[in-house]
Amino acid sequence: MSKLRVLYDCDNCPAYCCSYEHIEATPADVKRLARHFGLDEETARDRFTKPAPAGAPGRVLRHQKDVHFGTVCRFLDTETRHCTIYDARPRICRSYPGTGRCGFYDFLMSERRSQEDADYVPSFTRG
Repeated sequence: MSKLRVLYDCDNCPAYCCSYEHIEATPADVKRLARHFGLDEETARDRFTKPAPAGAPGRVLRHQKDVHFGTVCRFLDTETRHCTIYDARPRICRSYPGTGRCGFYDFLMSERRSQEDADYVPSFTRG
């Protein structure tokens, strides 16, 4: 099986994917988080996840406030813009975006070229 060639660099992104409201946390993800933090699964589930928004099944990761996107995953370091639980991150994060391209990264690089600012980060705060 060949490895997917990716045309994006997560280290050059402000972690837009971490701002998704619905970051699924499966029972296996909760178990992984529990092991990572040395907690029982029920405590990890209650501390790190919440029920998915109305109409959606399962649980999602809790969020924290963020200057760029309004809220982001509670495990994102908002200063470094890196995941603080990278080795224990949920399956959905491990597989994102699932293709060789990331639409936000393409947009971001276009905006940075347009703004002539290699560090430009558009803000999308949700009211």
